[in-house]
Amino acid sequence: MWLSMISVLAVLAITINAQQQYITTTGPSPRTQCSTAASWSQPNYHFAAFQYSMSETIRVATSVPAPTTTSTYAAPPDSLTSLIPSISYTTWGKWDPNTTASANDTDNPYGNAAWTALWEAANPPNFTEQALYSTTVEPTALPTSELILPPADYFGPTDCYQFPKEFMFGVAGSASQIEGATAEEGKSPSLMDVLVQDDRPKAYVTNENYYLYKQEIERLASMGVKYYSFSLAWTRILPFALPGTPVNQEGLQHYSDLIDFVLAKGMIPTVTLLHFDTPLQFFAGNLTATQEPPLIGYVNGGYQNETFIDAFVNYAQIAMTHYADRVPVWFTFNEPLLYSSDGKSINNVIKAHAQVYHFYKETLGGTGKISIKFNDNFGVPRDPSNPNDVYAADHFNSFQLATFCNPIFLGIDYPDSYKQTVPDYITLTAEDLAYIGGTADYLGIDPYTATVVAPPVPDSIDSILECTTNSSSPYSPYCVNQTLSNPAGWNIGYRSQSYVYITPTYLRLYLSYLYNTFRKPVIITEFGFPVFAEAEKVDLSDQLFDTPRSIYYLSYMSEVLKSIWEDGVEVAGAFAWSFADNWEFGDYDAHFGLQTVNRTTQERRFKKSFFDLVDFVNTRS
Repeated sequence: MWLSMISVLAVLAITINAQQQYITTTGPSPRTQCSTAASWSQPNYHFAAFQYSMSETIRVATSVPAPTTTSTYAAPPDSLTSLIPSISYTTWGKWDPNTTASANDTDNPYGNAAWTALWEAANPPNFTEQALYSTTVEPTALPTSELILPPADYFGPTDCYQFPKEFMFGVAGSASQIEGATAEEGKSPSLMDVLVQDDRPKAYVTNENYYLYKQEIERLASMGVKYYSFSLAWTRILPFALPGTPVNQEGLQHYSDLIDFVLAKGMIPTVTLLHFDTPLQFFAGNLTATQEPPLIGYVNGGYQNETFIDAFVNYAQIAMTHYADRVPVWFTFNEPLLYSSDGKSINNVIKAHAQVYHFYKETLGGTGKISIKFNDNFGVPRDPSNPNDVYAADHFNSFQLATFCNPIFLGIDYPDSYKQTVPDYITLTAEDLAYIGGTADYLGIDPYTATVVAPPVPDSIDSILECTTNSSSPYSPYCVNQTLSNPAGWNIGYRSQSYVYITPTYLRLYLSYLYNTFRKPVIITEFGFPVFAEAEKVDLSDQLFDTPRSIYYLSYMSEVLKSIWEDGVEVAGAFAWSFADNWEFGDYDAHFGLQTVNRTTQERRFKKSFFDLVDFVNTRS
């Protein structure tokens, strides 16, 4: 009875906010733009002299102009490093499992022998680096022939909106997915080096961006992209991960050089501190734990380790004191729910994030912005007129988002959906909430797609609540039934390589939900589209002419404009995933890239969607 009463009250509260309905109608689609259709009742057939009247406008992408001013967002590094405990700098070498030479500095706990031992302990499966480069490649200017826009699609956006002046548009990537140079210049192993244990491709080479970053930035700037969003590799800066251990001078300098080159090309860097590649030290020597299924997310990311908060904050402080003068936007974590194992993980992420925010704003005096990126394949009710389905959607979304966003943005407790489901959650005190609340300038979100949600048992809210107390339920931990189709049986979108993609259809609803629920500007930190079976296309011309991706991006950005101008939602920016096909955590077959990558030559080529997306944004900027 108690569960039922709670269910009824929750349904009444949620139903009020339902915003969409299925409307049944018959007949052809209306053409509201054709107000004079009746006057075209009879065509006028006639002969005329024929001539070839074809014409095509050739346009070239507009490069980002060279910077004329320099902006700073904190004091220079020399005056900031005194704010943190004294650090030492050193360098290490390259790990090669086939080498016969051994380091002889065995008395140094952080020497080459100890660093090599990290890789030997990790013993990454099938390790091989068939890399083309071993030093930074100097960039070359792009020929005009590479920057000519493709023929425009017949159908396209018809809006007349403009993006606000401060809107941030750019492209994104992450260290483990693009860098390569996995065991070079002092980088130590991370979760990404041992996570994939079968015969699937690893991240050992990826796109060799570590040595090709200058040419990469040259290409992006030539296309007219203003923002470049990337992540640092924690294990490249702190190979031994923990506070008090030496900083890798080569890794630290690499990211400094990268930031400088981004700025030199007129672009603006945004930095993510942790994008899934947790140092292996947080698995306490038990690397089999990396393969254990977590209770909450998809992967055990090691966040629950008792040393994690202090170590992450120390790493963030080192990065910020060295780069904060030049970086205007920081993200602490990427999609932490997916790599959270239990309640301790969630607690550690939230508290580590808050400490970094306070350090940056108060101790360091940074004037830039700090955020955190979340995932949520937006749950939409299977039947929005059914209060049970609406309740299920709210339960699903609140578990994934409000678990972090309630404390961070609103300074209030975890949602019931989380506390009912995760028995070991850490209680947040009033002091905790006061410290954590308001510690983000944006709500970062990666809204790729949506999922259709209903209770596990149709029309039974109690089936959701019963699932929350049964971790062995096939519906745990979200405790809803997720499907891909609407009540009529149609898939709600196009089947891509990895998801059903319909985000443009529900994006405005989603952005409104985020903005009006958590009361902060929304920044779309990733959005992208892997065309089905693109990896199987043999001819380069077929790979480059990726019209389905163009349709996705242009409809997506059209909905962003409507959200801004028609719904009053403050969308601060959008970063497309990804600027090039890369390692998608286990394979190279899901092509999200705006550029192709030849895995033999590492040559990049712009896809049609890249031109279309940049042209759409720049035309409206």
